[in-house]
Parts: sequence; structure tokens; C-alpha cells
Amino acid sequence: MKRRSLIKAFTLTASIAAMGMTWTVQAAETIKVGILHSLSGTMAISETSLKDMALMTIDEINAKGGVNGKMLEPVVVDPASNWPLFAEKGRQLLTQDKVAVVFGCWTSVSRKSVLPVFEELNGLLFYPVQYEGEEMSPNVFYTGAAPNQQAIPAVEYLMSEEGGSAKRYFLLGTDYVYPRTTNKILRSFLHSKGVADKDIEEVYTPFGHSDYQTIVANIKKFSAGGKTAVISTVNGDSNVPFYKELANQGLKATDVPVVAFSVGEEELRGIDTKPLVGNLAAWNYFESVENPANKKFVADWKAYAKKHNLPGADKAVTNDPMEATYVGIHMWAQAAEKAKSTDVDKVREALAGQTFAAPSGYTLTMDKTNHHLHKPVMIGEIQADGQFNVVWQTEGPIRAQPWSPFIPGNDKKPEYAVKSN
Repeated sequence: MKRRSLIKAFTLTASIAAMGMTWTVQAAETIKVGILHSLSGTMAISETSLKDMALMTIDEINAKGGVNGKMLEPVVVDPASNWPLFAEKGRQLLTQDKVAVVFGCWTSVSRKSVLPVFEELNGLLFYPVQYEGEEMSPNVFYTGAAPNQQAIPAVEYLMSEEGGSAKRYFLLGTDYVYPRTTNKILRSFLHSKGVADKDIEEVYTPFGHSDYQTIVANIKKFSAGGKTAVISTVNGDSNVPFYKELANQGLKATDVPVVAFSVGEEELRGIDTKPLVGNLAAWNYFESVENPANKKFVADWKAYAKKHNLPGADKAVTNDPMEATYVGIHMWAQAAEKAKSTDVDKVREALAGQTFAAPSGYTLTMDKTNHHLHKPVMIGEIQADGQFNVVWQTEGPIRAQPWSPFIPGNDKKPEYAVKSN
């Protein structure tokens, strides 16, 4: 009996070990990738679609055989528009989930929250949203726009005869680092063009702000002093009450145009856009651009939204940060294939100079030194159906200037990515 018991025990132990080995092998057959976007809170209106776009892109790559013969396995977390929680969730993805790369963040405060974690642990973050610049980390690849790829060209357009020849500028933003730094750059730029401080107004509101009655009234008063344009860096769900208040007070684009840097097709889904026709947004992609790559991109997204029964699937739209997410994931996959590894140092090296034929209709290049994409700039007018008509665009992609020449001392900053202090 003892001998039989020993044999049974040995067999059971061997079986368990074999099962454990099988599980380990199966786990090793996938490459985990992190998705770090707010699925609740004030930023969910913008970030949820980026999570879904990341999942669609991962499915697309897996359908073609994955990366280096392995399937990508998404690990989705919700930092809930809570900036310290971004750092906590980022650390969890890198240390517990052992992801090879993370795609995530929208606000600069969330990115700056996770940055020390990624630099400490040598993680890799792809950041897909326009931002204020003034950063160039070896652990981040920036697939959104720097100020010279969005903010500066937008204001140049507003100054032009084609853009309305604005003389006064009302800078309205959410109160955090991106709007404040961008407006610091824009104020310096406006000064260089001869615009006096009396013709620049700067106002900030907290995240989640909903009462824009007084602010819109003040915009109307300010515009009495000359041809005025509003430059909006309002972020998140506050855009809905802001645009509704513009309509309530009858402030039309023909009187005072608003150019937004954080409003696209997704944010306009919940608004009656008819009173907003003619207002502007500056991005590097719009759903309405016509080319074969974008036609497929939009069709694939609408089919994915319908198949997965996403909220508002019947009115699914694409936007700039979604395209930047799509491009970033594909570029990372290409680099991992080139490196024949998901090792961060090897992939980082392989990313330099990577190119991708993007839905924007342009071939985008990851800069060899500054970790930013070369991107086209487009300005679109809001249409009654919530889409944008592109009224101006650059001939080709523009190289990013992470260190703005309109901030003193930036000419002494390095042209290559270094860890933050």
C-alpha cells in the first residue's frame, strides 16, 4: 500500500508539475501589452475610445500572426481620471503584469504622474495625444503633436486673411500643465507677431467645470475690442457645456471663431453641432480625410464598434488620438519585429526612423533622436453632422520641436531623449 501510495503521489506531483509547465509555456506564448486609459471620471469621454482602438489594433496584429510569432495579450486597467492612480496602475502593469509596453494617458498631468515610474523601471510608454512639449524621455514615444505641429500653425491660420485676420485672442483652458504651458508658448508667439498683452485674455477652469455662462459672456465683451478668436485647451467632458453655452448665447463662428486643440469627432458626438458650424479644430488627422487607407481604417472601426456593441456604435467615429494610438501600436510591433525581441532597449533602438503609412494619408516617421512623430497639420471646420471639413493643411509631415523656441533657454536643451530630473 505504501508503495502504491508513493507511486500515486509521484504521479500526482508529476501531473501537477506538467500542468504548471504547460501553463507557463502557454503564458510565455503571449506578449502582454498594457492599456492605461481612464474609463471613468471626467476624461472617460475622450479616453475610452482610445482603449477600444488599442484593442482593435491588437486584434488586427494578432490576425496577421502577432509579433515575433506570439499573440499580443492586452491588459486593461482604469486609472479613473485620478492622476496619482495613473502612477500606481503603471507600476502594476510593469511589475505585476510584466507588460512589454504600455499605450496610454491623455492629460499631461497623467503622463507626468507615470513618467518617473517608467524611467525607474525602464518601461516603455506610447503617448498618443497632443501636448505642450518641454519633455523628451527615453522611456516615452510621443505619437501626438508638439506645439509646432498644432498650436502655432493654428494661431498663424487665425492671423491670416484666410483664417479671419484675428487681432485679439481669448485663451481658455483647463487648469493644468498642458493648457498653461501651451498658452505660455502662444503668448510669447503672439508677442513676436506684435500682439499686445491688452489683446490677450487668459482664463482657466478646473477639470469637470460645467458653468460657462459668465465666461462666454466675457468672451463676447472682450470681442467688442476688435476681431477676436478663442483658443480652447479645455479638456474632457467640460467641452460639452462650453459648446452648449456658446450656442445658448448665440456666439457664432462668423463673429468669434473658436479653435480647439482637444475637441474632435468623439467629443462632438454628444452635442448639437448645428449652432457650432464654422468653429475650428487643429489636429493631425480627421475622419473626413479622403484616401484608401483612411476609408479602410474608418470602416474597420465602425465594424469593430458594431461587433463589440460599443456604446454609440451606430454613430461610431474616429479621431486624431485614435489614429495616433493605431499608428503607435503598429510602430511598436514593427520595431519589435525588427529587433526580434520585446526588450525595451532593443525596441527603443529599432523604433528610430520607423515609418508607417497612416490613415491621415501621410507616411509618418518616428524621429531618430527626439522620440516624436513627424506629422502633418490640419485645420478643420465643424460641420452640421459633427464631422470636420479640412480647410487648411501642410504639404507634408512636420518635424516636432519638443523644446519650443518661444520659451527662453530651450535653445540649450539637448536634441535627444534624456531622463527627466
